[in-house]
Amino acid sequence: MALEMLVLLAFPALIAFAGASDLLTMTISNRIQIALVVCFFAAATLAGVNAATIGWHLAAGMLVLVVGFTFFAFGWIGGGDAKLMAATALWFGFTLEMVEYLLIGTVYGGLLTIFLISARGYPLPATLSGQSWIARLHDQKSGIPYGIALAAAALTVFPKTSLFAAAVG
Repeated sequence: MALEMLVLLAFPALIAFAGASDLLTMTISNRIQIALVVCFFAAATLAGVNAATIGWHLAAGMLVLVVGFTFFAFGWIGGGDAKLMAATALWFGFTLEMVEYLLIGTVYGGLLTIFLISARGYPLPATLSGQSWIARLHDQKSGIPYGIALAAAALTVFPKTSLFAAAVG
């Protein structure tokens, strides 16, 4: 029961909250990433994942964190996005699902970027300008809430993972 709650409830809820948080505030709290990491270790333990495999998952998360912070250093993504990518990669490990997650996240992020840049070229309707989060999204000086794309990619790919299979199997 605890494994199912972590995998089928906690992971999707935390990921969705991260995406919504980025959409509304352009920030992703460190608490979300910490909760994802803690929930991964609990889920992996409950699923009977051996220590070596957990170590490989940890290595995958660390590699994605290094790459993510490199992207952050170049100004391509935010720090919260880099940490969210790494916490999510921890759940996927060195698998095809991690590669799929990163590729789909890139595609979703590109589409989101194109949409927002295009939308920013048009005046914001007066009925929407009173909403601070919409005005922030529309501001041409504002960044792209890439956490939305990362969350959507994670939720797209997660049902293919071994932890998901262990929870529903």
